[in-house]
Amino acid sequence: MTVPGRGGREDRDDEAAYALWSGLHDGLDPRESVWVSGWVRLVHRCARPLAGRGVRPDTVTVVGVLVAALAPLLAALPDAWPALALVAVLLAAVLDGVDGALAAQTGSASAWGRVLDPLADRVSDLLLLAVLVVLGAPLGLVAGLAAVTLLLESVRSSAQVAGMTGPGAVTVWERPSRVIVAVLAVLVHLAVLAARALDVRLLPQVGAADVVTLLAAVALVLAVVGLAHLVVVARRALR
Repeated sequence: MTVPGRGGREDRDDEAAYALWSGLHDGLDPRESVWVSGWVRLVHRCARPLAGRGVRPDTVTVVGVLVAALAPLLAALPDAWPALALVAVLLAAVLDGVDGALAAQTGSASAWGRVLDPLADRVSDLLLLAVLVVLGAPLGLVAGLAAVTLLLESVRSSAQVAGMTGPGAVTVWERPSRVIVAVLAVLVHLAVLAARALDVRLLPQVGAADVVTLLAAVALVLAVVGLAHLVVVARRALR
């Protein structure tokens, strides 16, 4: 049964969400991408009930980091516990967008929030990469990936302080890519567990750790490409 007026209200709320997002991203229209527009709708709809209850954006930010911290812990457990690690990774990713949507809806953005949010993002990035180590990727490889990831964000932050507007460039190694790599790593691990439980040998010579290591190596390549891309864009923007 359709509630009269509900569709119109949701449409108006979505338009308001698009406008808020556009204002925070140098006038970019999120409706130009199905993925971005869907993401904006999701996080803003999740934020609305929180706004009605007076929840502060900083609280959501901190909760998001705590949820992300559960991911490597759950991934290290035996049996089907890593399935909950997958939930933790996805929930932390959603909360990462909800805090900004909540701040935009309530007009409660603050100077401290602008410090806390990127700090929380970097901690969450490292926790997501820790999932790769737990699932078998070499520590040295993941440490290099973490260093390049932090360097990329450091370049972006420094360029913005120097006068670059917005993110500069959407590279191949942004937050969604980092989440996707962690999700794939957990899925590979779960697939191997399921195959063992069913006594099915998928690739006898290749284990889950080997695939996770390959994912980490691909991620490192993406991170280096993303860093190079951002450096070029920042150099052009600051001439």
